[in-house]
Amino acid sequence: MILKTNCRHFPGDHPCIYNKLHGIMCNNCSYYSPVDFKILIIKLDATGDVLRTTSILHAVKEKYPSSHITWLTKRISKDIFRNNSFVDNVLIHEDLELNARLQTETFDLLLHTDTSPVSAALAAVCNAKIKKGFILNELGKVVPVDENGIDWIEMGAFDQLKKANTKTYQQIIHEVLDLVYKKGEIIINLDEKEKEFRNDFIHRNNLTQYNYLIGINTGASTRWRLKQWRSEGFRELISLLNKRNDVGILLYGGKDEEEKNLELKSKFSNVIDTGNNNTLREFFALVDVCDIMITSDTLALHSAAALKKMVVCLFGPTSSNEIEDYGIIKKVIPNMDCLVCYKMECDFIPNCMDNITSDMIISKVDECLMELKRKRINI
Repeated sequence: MILKTNCRHFPGDHPCIYNKLHGIMCNNCSYYSPVDFKILIIKLDATGDVLRTTSILHAVKEKYPSSHITWLTKRISKDIFRNNSFVDNVLIHEDLELNARLQTETFDLLLHTDTSPVSAALAAVCNAKIKKGFILNELGKVVPVDENGIDWIEMGAFDQLKKANTKTYQQIIHEVLDLVYKKGEIIINLDEKEKEFRNDFIHRNNLTQYNYLIGINTGASTRWRLKQWRSEGFRELISLLNKRNDVGILLYGGKDEEEKNLELKSKFSNVIDTGNNNTLREFFALVDVCDIMITSDTLALHSAAALKKMVVCLFGPTSSNEIEDYGIIKKVIPNMDCLVCYKMECDFIPNCMDNITSDMIISKVDECLMELKRKRINI
């Protein structure tokens, strides 16, 4: 018996998937795929940022086609990589054995785009022959490993440069990692069980009665409170959308939006709440229900883009330029000089998000509906 421990499918502590499914053993396995170039990607958080960073995988695989890819992230984001054929292994930041693993395992290439001291420290100590992106130096400061990272770290250091930037996040991180940017898409691949969950939701709520389904994500990251639109704005927006007989309205959000969404649903009988206690993969499946997603710059934006939905995105304190529109994202941007401030608190009354009106959103929704109608006619 020959045990091929250098195969990408060999887990070590249990039988590989092909032994489980077909009883195949190493000496006669047609699925044998030796690992000859190992890549470690570190992107810990936030969940939405981890998701949109999967867009680099197309370019990584194009440059290193036979590579074995390990992604290090936080536990909350691990399910992003379910059904992702590009990623061979996922390491969890909170696991106790992580440090021992990083000190033992050797990688040919490290890719790390964050300027976070936490992940930069991991990038500094991991065993990689080549490192791209950012590491923590002996002074405890985050520094680029080469000149490709200078622009990105300077944008983090100087507000003026961040505000003046016109490149998308995707383009920037490809340049940092010395990858060719071809607008690779964000990756979500729903499996059959998740599609069944989606279809069951459509059936239970009789959603086929509508020509178009518009999702409204009412929340944003708790870290970025100022990215959230005002509650009365959502009420006004839903009132306007309710006048359209061919449109169904779905509410999205997490636990922090439960009370807000219940209040909105109580005021509009034909509004359907998708729930606030869904798993990450269930959330993805429910996002796949809608045709258009209205959201601020948060996880729902990147999820909808990955699932190729039309998106109307509201911008205020964060950079609209950094969002790759993929030809499907319509941006609502108020006319204020202080945008892209990335502040946690603001004393402007009204602030940037308050200056976004329902009419501004409806105008972009109409553009999306027109494009969807044209696509359906062409089909």
